[in-house]
Amino acid sequence: ELPAPLLDEQRNELGEEPTTVKSEDFQDSMKIAWRYQNLPKMEANPTTSPKFGHYYDISKTMSPELFQSIKWHSFYLPEELSLQPTVKTCNMNSAYGRLLLSIQRIIYQEGFDGSDPQKKKKTILRIGIQSLGSLLWGDDICCSDTPEDIHSLTKFLYVLRGLLRKSLSACVITIPAHLIENKAIMERVTNLSDTVVGLESFIGSERETNPLYKDYHGLVHVRQIPRLNSLICDVSDTKDLAFRLKRKLFTIERLHLPPDLSDTVSRASKQELAGSAKLLSSGCGAMAIGKKHLDF
Repeated sequence: ELPAPLLDEQRNELGEEPTTVKSEDFQDSMKIAWRYQNLPKMEANPTTSPKFGHYYDISKTMSPELFQSIKWHSFYLPEELSLQPTVKTCNMNSAYGRLLLSIQRIIYQEGFDGSDPQKKKKTILRIGIQSLGSLLWGDDICCSDTPEDIHSLTKFLYVLRGLLRKSLSACVITIPAHLIENKAIMERVTNLSDTVVGLESFIGSERETNPLYKDYHGLVHVRQIPRLNSLICDVSDTKDLAFRLKRKLFTIERLHLPPDLSDTVSRASKQELAGSAKLLSSGCGAMAIGKKHLDF
């Protein structure tokens, strides 16, 4: 079910949604407030280069030829249970212990441990773990606020960090955070991670029908970013990120709310403005007499 990768020419063919072409004459005729003239222009795409990262067509799946040409390993818990009925897990969930043994075996057998010099071009072992902490792994942190084994997940992450630190490996883990009721567990998971990013979907929430978010399908929350060789963390230029699912692309953009073009006053009612005008009547003189609100 992996999406099909896009080449540069295919990505250019897809392109972005058509935008209105603005001529130079039209741009010259546009006038904006003086305080906004010298501000830098904001781009919807947070990446500075159009060729940044990898792109995939979510309307298609990866071809079997490309999938078979890639060397990969899988971990299926029922098969591991049948091959090795008993495994010493060091006071840890048995599923987590078996997964650690499988990762360790691949690191040493495939030469990613870094101890032996690689004769061929160096590559990185990419590890992907889905829905860690859910019932599929035999963990009960999603079922109760006081689970029986509250430290299995954190023990697993701590040992995994040791394996990744001494090997040429990188790992991406997804956790159903909305099912974990104990907030202390999520804080420990965050502290044991280098980068933490959360996705908040609008489906089933009030924001789904909110006209302010009609162009987006959810928000992207950057919880934590790496702090390497620095006393302070890198601060992004914007933290308001949103994602939307197009016909073929999944894009992450800066969140831009549409302007309020309604005729009615949205921030405060006219009665409140009139009350404020009375308080300012001594300083404003005849400009704020009666219940007439101030127009700026």
